[in-house]
Amino acid sequence: MSTPDDIRTQLTDAYNRRDWARTYRLAEQLLSFHPDMIEAYYAAGVAALEMRQIAPALAHLERAAKMEPTRAGFGAQFARALHTAKLEEQALAEADRVRPLADNDSSLLDMLGGIYAEAGAADKALGAYQRAIELVPGHPGYRYNLANALIALGHSEQAEHEIEACLTAEPRFWRAHLALSNLRKQTQEDNHVERMEGALAEHRHEPMANICLNMALAKEHEDLGHYAQSFAHLVEGKTAARQGLNYERQQDQVVFSALEKAFPRPLGANKKGDPSREPIFVFGMPRTGTTLVERILSSHPDVTMTGELLNFGMALRRGWGQRPSIWQDPDIAQHVAELDWSQIGSQYVQSTRPRTGQTARFVDKFPFNFLHAGFIAQALPNARMICLRRHPMDACLGNYRQLFAEKLPYYNYSFDLLDIGHYYIQFDRLMAHWQTVLPDRILQVQYESLVDDAESVTRRILQFCDLPWNDACLRFQDNPSPVTTASALQVRQPIYRSAVGHWKHFESELKALQRLLADAGIRVD
Repeated sequence: MSTPDDIRTQLTDAYNRRDWARTYRLAEQLLSFHPDMIEAYYAAGVAALEMRQIAPALAHLERAAKMEPTRAGFGAQFARALHTAKLEEQALAEADRVRPLADNDSSLLDMLGGIYAEAGAADKALGAYQRAIELVPGHPGYRYNLANALIALGHSEQAEHEIEACLTAEPRFWRAHLALSNLRKQTQEDNHVERMEGALAEHRHEPMANICLNMALAKEHEDLGHYAQSFAHLVEGKTAARQGLNYERQQDQVVFSALEKAFPRPLGANKKGDPSREPIFVFGMPRTGTTLVERILSSHPDVTMTGELLNFGMALRRGWGQRPSIWQDPDIAQHVAELDWSQIGSQYVQSTRPRTGQTARFVDKFPFNFLHAGFIAQALPNARMICLRRHPMDACLGNYRQLFAEKLPYYNYSFDLLDIGHYYIQFDRLMAHWQTVLPDRILQVQYESLVDDAESVTRRILQFCDLPWNDACLRFQDNPSPVTTASALQVRQPIYRSAVGHWKHFESELKALQRLLADAGIRVD
């Protein structure tokens, strides 16, 4: 039988090898011998967090942080667990508590910077990353993270400097090449094509190089008007990114089918939900103008921008409890009727603090909340929902051109052009279903109409949200709020029409997609 000293040695080895299942098991064994061993609580908490087991991660890391409040690492990991659980108010409070304790630990400063950045505290993220770089100036990852914080705040020239510093320190930091290509429109006189083509020829066998360099070259060749070359790199990059991804179209079909079963008939007004009028949900297929509408709305003095929150889905899962997965539940309609809508709605609103609460309204623009529209309507009957629509070919191409940074299964469809087409067909069908069962609850906004007549469409949006007119909504490019999505640079410019009909540059390469959509009854002319 292993002694406590043996278990401790094995635990250290498992933790260092990042064998999280074994780490958790050994830490629990050690705690049975020594219930007050702080390091065992910490190891168990980190292991649970890495395995996405949020409840035990929170319990163990909170215990470690409270038992040893001056250990910055314990508090930083507890803050990370709170952030993962979407308990943003507590996460920011813990990060703020730990920040002075971590001032001479570059790795913890980098971790806290990530928590601040994802929680919308861009200025605090900037400070944490800058301090990490003061401690270790040549660390490429810290430079890259600082560049992303600068991009979120609209400082693209400083971001370019940091990315070049990252690549000077480590030319094989492949994500930095992609970030650099996306910072601005490349020109014949100033681009990175030659450098990246040389790197790709040498490192194509490396998966991340193959993905990032091809995606970056696709962007730069497109900027230069080399559309055939651009698309060839796009196909190669996306094909490489799809390798090893366990995705089948049927997975999404199950979800869409479950939603129609959950809400089979028109819903009347629900008096059992939370009465808050604060939330405005802006959703739709990614790359269809959701960030633009978010910026327009959040330029209004009565509206706060919160970014892409996963909080509603988290509140729904908590309310769903121990039943089978929502999407796999054969009795989904019955179980939906049994949900505590008021609790789900109130937990969602509370989880958005402290980002929200300073203004009368806030915008949540997680694009895939279109999946949750029926649940939102019940849990928050006074919330507003806005769905962005865009020409189907531009919408699908926009998804294909983007390598989404988020490691979320929602985006698994986006690596293959025909997968995207099938997903769009299901999205289109679901939105027609929501219009039937949620009459007058969702305002559909056509991206092309917004571009052509920004003022009249903006007035319609504000009226739908019960907001008075404000001229600042037409000057959204002056909005100083940080942006962390793929549209971070575009939305700091006035509205432009160049994205309308962009798919026609690739018309010959998109014939199969065009036929797929047309055969499904979707207009693609």
